[in-house]
Amino acid sequence: MAQTQAKARLLAQKLLRILLRTLTVAVVAITLGWVVQRSSTSLDQGTAPAGFACGMLHGALMPMAMPNLLIGHNVSIYAPNNSGRLYKLGYTAGVNACGLLFFGFFFWRVNRARKELQAVPESNTGCGPAICR
Repeated sequence: MAQTQAKARLLAQKLLRILLRTLTVAVVAITLGWVVQRSSTSLDQGTAPAGFACGMLHGALMPMAMPNLLIGHNVSIYAPNNSGRLYKLGYTAGVNACGLLFFGFFFWRVNRARKELQAVPESNTGCGPAICR
């Protein structure tokens, strides 16, 4: 009886964790979509040429513009009125920083999960090393 309750509690905790992660991803996605939309609107209204910092922001937000483009919002992902080389350097740095954050976090999670799987004792898995690997 106690073992069944423990399993039910673990299942409930797993489901809660999945729900919280899903809600977190949804909130972050909506927030980033809003930031991209606001950035695009302010870019269209500004008269000063975009510089390095604006290029970094546009580069970091460029991969996140896809959902807005898919639902039909016309968002700018590059400032036509820019300062030239500095804007382009900032844009490139922003795209690379965004990729580093996303893929770095993703590979960190995969590596952590792999280490957790390797740390499971063989007696709990029900198979020997020749079968499991």
